[in-house]
Amino acid sequence: MSYREFHYSWQYDLQATPEQLWPFVADTNRFNHDARIPEVAVAEEKTRHRRLRNARRLLQLSVMGVSVEWEEQPFEWVRPSRFGVLRSYTCGPIEELRVEADLSPYRNGTRLNYQLWVRPKSLLGLIAIPFQFGLINARRFGEAFKRYDQLAASQQSIDEEIAFPRLSENISSRLESLREKLVNDGTDPSLVARLISFIQHAPDFHLVRIRPYALADEWRLQRRAVLEACLRATRIGLLDLQWDLICPLCRGPQESATSLHDIKSGAHCETCQIDFTVSFDRFVEVTFAPNAAIRTVEIKDYCVGSPQKTPHVVLQQLLAAKSTRRLQLPLEEGRYRLRVHELAGELAVVVSPVGAEAAVIELSEGGWCSEELDLAVSVTLELHNVTNDEQLVFLERMAWSDQAATAAEITALQVFRDLFSTEALRPGEQISVGTLTVLFTDLRNSTQLYREIGDATAFGRVMSHFDVLKNAITQADGALVKTIGDAVMAVFRNSASALKAVLAAQQRLGSPPEGVMPLTLKAGIHVGPCIAVTLNDRLDYFGSTVNIAARLESLSSGSDVVISGSVYDDPEVRELLSSLEREVEVTAFEMPLKGFAEERFALWRVGRTEASVMERFTAA
Repeated sequence: MSYREFHYSWQYDLQATPEQLWPFVADTNRFNHDARIPEVAVAEEKTRHRRLRNARRLLQLSVMGVSVEWEEQPFEWVRPSRFGVLRSYTCGPIEELRVEADLSPYRNGTRLNYQLWVRPKSLLGLIAIPFQFGLINARRFGEAFKRYDQLAASQQSIDEEIAFPRLSENISSRLESLREKLVNDGTDPSLVARLISFIQHAPDFHLVRIRPYALADEWRLQRRAVLEACLRATRIGLLDLQWDLICPLCRGPQESATSLHDIKSGAHCETCQIDFTVSFDRFVEVTFAPNAAIRTVEIKDYCVGSPQKTPHVVLQQLLAAKSTRRLQLPLEEGRYRLRVHELAGELAVVVSPVGAEAAVIELSEGGWCSEELDLAVSVTLELHNVTNDEQLVFLERMAWSDQAATAAEITALQVFRDLFSTEALRPGEQISVGTLTVLFTDLRNSTQLYREIGDATAFGRVMSHFDVLKNAITQADGALVKTIGDAVMAVFRNSASALKAVLAAQQRLGSPPEGVMPLTLKAGIHVGPCIAVTLNDRLDYFGSTVNIAARLESLSSGSDVVISGSVYDDPEVRELLSSLEREVEVTAFEMPLKGFAEERFALWRVGRTEASVMERFTAA
């Protein structure tokens, strides 16, 4: 028996703009939770026996003892104006459900039109749909959208939006003890109070993956301060650290490891159906969660295909075979790529004010043209699917979010190495960390020092020199990797920071307090790709970049720093050298390096021209 389809349409005039509302409204996982829709699960057994095309999912939930199962098409959206999804039910009182949400500018705010089409499968569905959707959901949806409008318009922070019940008295007492430890450790008391309140009151789905930089932006605090607070909170048992492996396409976490030792160099994304090679600079993100002894966080899904799960995707459309779709897109300037889920290759897209205001794109099994597509910030895009199959199309920003605290960045911080000195990759594992700046230093004439002032005194002076170096490296957001005799290897994410650090250390060691013998520090800096490995049970780095940096140190006289051409060409290094033109002298030279005899390297000596630059770099 066929039943009539129910159609519901709700209109809301809201204060916030579509751009402000989109992260809330398009987060359908959060929306379904707030609307008190039951959690969903993947129908694992049935999924294993069916090949689902174009990111479809078989899902299930239970409502008042009634089992409901459906096949869900991928969401379709154009950010930040509309999204929708179609669900075809195989079990339960509903046959089909379609959702569409449209956000359009209206009186300096937004008019949100939210529509549902629901077709019952049985008499139970015919009775339940008007009650559940027409009455209960209508009220809950309206409450959620109005709350999102207040949050978006006021830019209120996550932990201020809702207060969950307080934890037990024992846990609260333990939290107070941990708060004191963090404060005594040097963490800002107001930041500690904010972090503990967040752990106490935030909803579970905000605590499953705590991203320190995103949290810092929410709280309008310095990112490094929040990150270090989270790292210290992990050491005392308030938080747990997670290493999330991120898919290069959907950019969602595919696996999470509690230790570097558990990370493998290869991973798989089930949604995108790709295998990918893990790299620390992009595909491993450090996140946190409350320690289970403090608060148990349940990982629940209320919607698996939320548009906000992939915020870098500005357009996702499912085109039927031999079909055409015309879309109006508001885009930001930058680089994008257009790709199809089940077709090879991609089309590079550049968006600028002078790009084309209209473009026709053909989706074919023959692949893409090699030329870039230049589009305007407001463009009409016409997609032609000329294949005999439906195709899922993505237009996504190439820039990665700077809110991710990557493994490459974290492992190159001294605070991480101090707090987590035993963290290392499994033996034999090699993982790219992307581009790092590597510094090598060594004391000049250290053997003579031992002869002149005696072994004990010289040893103490050498140990003190390590303290000076470590302090300068830490202040410049670098990390001391290891000491080798009197030599030091350190890494930085920024070349200018490395140069500042070593110039500061040279000045301090060369101009010690009265009565203390000065030390001369040789130094070399190179920047380039590195590989992370475990050596002597510690996280270490190797590769040509490391070898070249070591060679450059040997060319230093101790009154200078030898830097490579790639360091010198860094705009921030050029700016630094320009600002120090009265204090340092830069001399270019060229020569081969040991082990690289077939290549001549363009190098620069950065030497001091004044007695002291210590005061200048101490502030830096």
